[in-house]
Amino acid sequence: MSTEDKRVREFAYQIWESEGKPEGQEARHWEMARKLAEAEALTPGKPKAKATAKPKTAPKPASKAKPAAEKKPRAPRKPSS
Repeated sequence: MSTEDKRVREFAYQIWESEGKPEGQEARHWEMARKLAEAEALTPGKPKAKATAKPKTAPKPASKAKPAAEKKPRAPRKPSS
């Protein structure tokens, strides 16, 4: 199985899962997956990472972080009658 075939298979599975694992939608899922893999292959300079991977973000520097605001105390609830 080629790398491209594996990628199409991964996309089809992700589509199937995201739609709640419906029955009878295989052909549509495979076609969508094939188009996604083709578009991904045509994208210049993008690393071919898994679609489920989230991009890493740098943590915010602690020196620029705002202190947490103090919450005002809430009034006690009135008893229901």
